[in-house]
Amino acid sequence: MTTQEKKDALVSKERLDFDDLCTIMQILRSEEGCVWDREQDHHSIRSSLIEEAYEVIEAIDTEDPALLREELGDVLLQVAMHAEMEREEGRCTFDDIANDVCKKMIHRHPHVFGDVKVDTSAEVLSNWEV
Repeated sequence: MTTQEKKDALVSKERLDFDDLCTIMQILRSEEGCVWDREQDHHSIRSSLIEEAYEVIEAIDTEDPALLREELGDVLLQVAMHAEMEREEGRCTFDDIANDVCKKMIHRHPHVFGDVKVDTSAEVLSNWEV
């Protein structure tokens, strides 16, 4: 599928998903995409990730679910941008990142995914650092 076909498919969709976000990031950073997005690197957008995280906290503190949804999306966008940069460099893909965090969560929750028994949150936290 050409880039134009991908663009057309995205624009025509009523509901987009995570795979579409990854495709959008690839398009934005491509030669046929956005000059600003192409110019960015991890360092140039690092403050945006921090800013968006603070905005998530603000949405939580104000108990505004619509704002929280928006700000979580902005954090996800930042993660997708950094992941796309890593994919371009051949270091990892978003699937690699998801695989690693999934494995970490399984490892850190042996009381859910294994045979460890816990009764308290403190016991759960003691497993977290193992």
